[in-house]
Amino acid sequence: MPAAPLPDPAARRSTSAGELIGLADAEGGHTWLGVPFAQPPVGELRWRAPRPAEPWSGTREALTFGAPCMQLAGPVGAEGPAGEPAGSEDCLTLNVYAPRFEPAEVPEGLLALPVMVWIHGGGNSQGHAALYDGSALAGERRVVVVSFQYRLGGFGWFRHPALQAADASPEDRSGNYGTLDAIAALEWVRDNIAAFGGDPTRVTLFGESAGGTNVLALLRSPRAKGLFQRAISQSGWAHGKTLAQAENYVDDPEPGDDASSSEILLRLLERERRAVDRATGKARVASMTHEEIAELLRGVPAPDFLRLYLPDEMAAMYENPRLLQDGFVLSRFGSLEAYRRGDYNRVPVILGSNRDEVRTFQLFTSPHVRHLFQLPVALRNERMYEATTDFASRVWKAMGVDEPAAAMRGVQGPSVYGYRFDWDHEPRLLWLDIAHWLGAGHALEIPFVFGRLTLGAATPFVFDPDRAALDEALSRSMMSYWSQFAYTGDPGTGREGNLVRWEPWDARGGSFLILDTDDDGGTHMSGDTVTRASVLADVARDPRLETPAERCEVYREMVRGGSVLSAAEYAQQEGGACTDLLPPPLRY
Repeated sequence: MPAAPLPDPAARRSTSAGELIGLADAEGGHTWLGVPFAQPPVGELRWRAPRPAEPWSGTREALTFGAPCMQLAGPVGAEGPAGEPAGSEDCLTLNVYAPRFEPAEVPEGLLALPVMVWIHGGGNSQGHAALYDGSALAGERRVVVVSFQYRLGGFGWFRHPALQAADASPEDRSGNYGTLDAIAALEWVRDNIAAFGGDPTRVTLFGESAGGTNVLALLRSPRAKGLFQRAISQSGWAHGKTLAQAENYVDDPEPGDDASSSEILLRLLERERRAVDRATGKARVASMTHEEIAELLRGVPAPDFLRLYLPDEMAAMYENPRLLQDGFVLSRFGSLEAYRRGDYNRVPVILGSNRDEVRTFQLFTSPHVRHLFQLPVALRNERMYEATTDFASRVWKAMGVDEPAAAMRGVQGPSVYGYRFDWDHEPRLLWLDIAHWLGAGHALEIPFVFGRLTLGAATPFVFDPDRAALDEALSRSMMSYWSQFAYTGDPGTGREGNLVRWEPWDARGGSFLILDTDDDGGTHMSGDTVTRASVLADVARDPRLETPAERCEVYREMVRGGSVLSAAEYAQQEGGACTDLLPPPLRY
């Protein structure tokens, strides 16, 4: 059993809520863990905007991570039996990683360090900040790194008319509680980070997957204006939901999503035997006052509320309407429209994706992969596996990088940058061709950005010790670019000025940096940009796809992956030949 962490007297700092003491980390810096930045959102504060943390007396030890937010346990989430509720509603804490300074030597003013605020991924229904250690990035690149927890899934995004009481603020009514948690964490950084040596006027927001999607959302938030000065979205996806999708029944004239608040309320009534079917459930809702509905919803134990959602069997993530276009916390316009109109926070931005994004998921779920005990052991159909994952990954790039970058470049000029992570050098173990099957899959760039080329038990399947020098060199380059961007808003040639120049997005057609090791093309600029329309056109003429049914399968993945094709648009492909039923959406 590891020894309990000990406080370091040199890590004593003052915050607006009270005194903190942290610990000395393995990188020679200081770390403060589990610092509350808001009150626990429990009881009457469930589905309300975060309130400032209550002050404490004495010195608070910040030596251990806070609890993960409520979620279903899974491979990238809280620990526990897979698919079972885990975590806590009392979860709004953050962590600070900084170079070591004696209290009297903390840099101030022009000497203060840039701040990098990390948003974790997990489909916005799973994950927690403890998975990401910012100490190497902070120590090697001389920045202050902050990570934080935010309400997830139905606790983080839930809007129902009954929760919009007359005394509720616009934030309380918005339904965007997870987004508001991120804003509260940024406000804490603004008010307190100077005590840790950070510069509150040089804050870079960065995140991956759902974290990158949340970065793109915060760019569209009037409430977040001025709280960050640069932004990096790693494998994010530019999207949002309307209020109708968040609130309405699926059979309303303007239909809601399958997991809208009204649909969840019906499931709750049926589970508690207050309704026997949909019709009696609707009648029961119509007979209740808003106060009665709010009391019912806020009184459901958190684990029981989670069980109202339908999780993905593999990942234990679940779908619900998120990033709601309420017009107050988030722009009322759709993502790309907001960027094109200039209705967003215009700061220098990096947008990036991994070349083989979806293979991280499809390797475990594709019918073209042979599995044994849910683990991949061979490809059933190499041609179709390559085609389906290739096009789905290119669509991800179009939605998360190329189309948003083009829209922003037209508004804010050359302070927009793009990248594609192409590293695909996993080891070959026996007959397992992991480099081919997984490639530059989703989330594989994170260890390179944080300077820790390890993935726990999965490390031997991803990192080849014989390639350590090449991989570490790529990691140092990426950390250099990311930190130079945090310092100046321009990744340029990195902190030391010795890397390939990262050029801005080209207004004439786009350009982005490819990130790879020196033995496989190295780092260089490319102009191979895509749009949703170009990907669809390429599907129609790709020689790997031999029949209409195979092309329909590719189109179907575009419906599953997000807002690329609607079900109606899917049915029109191949002259109406795509008529098979659509599976449930993937939870990226």
